[in-house]
Amino acid sequence: MPLLTSLPEPKADCALCDRLATFRRDNAAAHPDWFNGAVPSFGPEDARLLIVGLAPGLKGANRTGRPFWGDFAGDLLYPTLLKAGLAQGVHDLDRPDSLSLAGCMITNAVRCVPPQNKPTSAEIKCCRQFLSGRIAALPALRALLALGRIAHDSILDTLAVKKRDFPFSHGARHALPDGLVLFDSFHCSRLNTNTGRLTPAMFETVVGEAAASISD
Repeated sequence: MPLLTSLPEPKADCALCDRLATFRRDNAAAHPDWFNGAVPSFGPEDARLLIVGLAPGLKGANRTGRPFWGDFAGDLLYPTLLKAGLAQGVHDLDRPDSLSLAGCMITNAVRCVPPQNKPTSAEIKCCRQFLSGRIAALPALRALLALGRIAHDSILDTLAVKKRDFPFSHGARHALPDGLVLFDSFHCSRLNTNTGRLTPAMFETVVGEAAASISD
């Protein structure tokens, strides 16, 4: 299915969304040593699996410049990727170079940290151009893993697929019309894991299935 032509990554100082750009500038003034920019995707360009989250965390990816790196959610995501064979090395927050991804890439539906971790619908729509560009720039892409409903919906909107035909459900596997496969998981957020809505075993199962889908 054809995608809109767009760049796969925004500029670090992207100013398309006034609210997000202002929030980044405020954080840069308070924490000048943080990344405080539109966080780029992380992973190899020959990735067969694209993992899509919601948005950078204020003290995690917005600080480190890598999706989920330093976020609470990353404490579950990265060890799970290592266990599934989708990453190599060790998850050491003080040594980003200690871990690399294998066969997968991580990105976010919204690339800039939003206030209170809640992007608006307009911001999600505006940033969709970069998700479109990111998907189009992965020639070996075979599957996507949506972490949460917003990521799921943004992927479907990017691919111009009707959401009612592919409802979000944790553990769901959707065969999309363009030949891609979409896997759904609850977001590995602190809220979901602390409440037991998402357990490590549940998350490992979905990630394992996504990994298996690109292994042959």
